[in-house]
Amino acid sequence: MSGTFVGMPAFPAAAREAVRDTTLRGNLRHATHTIRAKRARAVAELDDWERLRQAGKRIKDRTLRHLDRYLVQLEESVTAAGGVVHWAADADEANRIVSELVKATGETEVVKVKSMATQEIALNEALEAQGIHAYETDLAELIVQLGKDRPSHILVPAIHRNRGEIREIFTREMGEWGRPAPEGLTDTPADLAEAARLHLREKFLRAKVGVSGANFMVAETGTLVVVESEGNGRMCLTLPETLISVVGIEKIVPTWQDLEVFLQTLPRSSTAERMNPYTSMWTGTTDGDGPRTFHLVLLDNGRTDTLADEVGRQALRCIRCSACLNVCPVYERAGGHAYGSVYPGPIGAILSPQLRGTGSEIDASLPYASSLCGACYEVCPVAIDIPEVLVHLRERVVEGGEAVREGNKVRLRPAKGHAAERAAMRAARWALTRPGALRTGQRLASRTRRLHPRTLPGPGKAWSGTRDLPPVPAEPFRDWWQRTRGGKDGGA
Repeated sequence: MSGTFVGMPAFPAAAREAVRDTTLRGNLRHATHTIRAKRARAVAELDDWERLRQAGKRIKDRTLRHLDRYLVQLEESVTAAGGVVHWAADADEANRIVSELVKATGETEVVKVKSMATQEIALNEALEAQGIHAYETDLAELIVQLGKDRPSHILVPAIHRNRGEIREIFTREMGEWGRPAPEGLTDTPADLAEAARLHLREKFLRAKVGVSGANFMVAETGTLVVVESEGNGRMCLTLPETLISVVGIEKIVPTWQDLEVFLQTLPRSSTAERMNPYTSMWTGTTDGDGPRTFHLVLLDNGRTDTLADEVGRQALRCIRCSACLNVCPVYERAGGHAYGSVYPGPIGAILSPQLRGTGSEIDASLPYASSLCGACYEVCPVAIDIPEVLVHLRERVVEGGEAVREGNKVRLRPAKGHAAERAAMRAARWALTRPGALRTGQRLASRTRRLHPRTLPGPGKAWSGTRDLPPVPAEPFRDWWQRTRGGKDGGA
């Protein structure tokens, strides 16, 4: 299992394989439609939802503009509260820091919660290489780990699995990881949850080291926040003697008052709840209460490069609610694995190519993993204009241009396979700026329309392979207008 999945085929090839899986499509359709309907009802309860949405956008934008100042303030606050702050420029540095911190305790096991950032950097694999076993404790993450699978959704990583598949995974794999599944385990949700609870409890009680992420970090107090629905987060954050939190630098908010906005919008957009059953907050360490040692690893891993892009930086507003996935027609049919990233769906299509660059085949294809219908923008609780960023990244893929990679300004070369597209766009620009040539071309196309193929030849097959070519009318619009109106009402 890989944290980033680089090396997969481009999205079109991965998606083509995924849509043939009828079980997968059924699981996704049922789950996404259920979640989106519940979310719509929860959001409708608030008369000021749109104002909360715009407030969240403004808070995030202000924070990103002054991110350097707020990060320094956060470090000072965490340190003053008894924590230790580490800075990680990339995945390798973050993995090295965490591995060394765990080895310093003498332990060989860790329990994990809220770990998307650690999946991004493939921390589990890095710890395994050092002889350290990492156990996921979110129910869906546990299913993915036991099944030697990959997460396919931001909020529900095992959304692609149905209850029967989960029962089989628990029965087959739990004994290899710890307490085995009960005899005669059924696929009812209550029985599956109880099997997971019994399996995980012995790990919670035994583990001396916990690894977490965080939904938010409050700069003024150094407080970290985790919201969850199962209680495993509370166990991971309070029982171990040592707590290590790996958090992306964009998860910061300046003040407690700012946090108020997101504690209203995140639960409704993600789990369709008015508030999460468990909201855990911790500030440094306190004698006799919780972990005795707290380490915060602040992860960049491409975020500063993303911040340098005036259009693309809005992706860093994301609070990982997954609302955009649940309304996306492309995600619903292709599933999360086709995106080749821990961040699937519309947000992954704009975030992954910025964090990782567009040098790989999969990353160069992600900006095209969308119909540009705009549903993702409509539901985003921080108003990320995902279609705008998708078009921006498509231009970067096709044309290349200036970008920031690893803190340095570089000029990107156009991605391979887009020469025909660039030629077609140049030809279109030439024709559209010459009315006479455009008129002649339209008339020629109309007169030869019976000879037109049903699909495009050569590189055009990639476009017409999944679309019907629009029929050419028997007469160009301008000729029709001139003939029927005789040049009246302004002509053509």
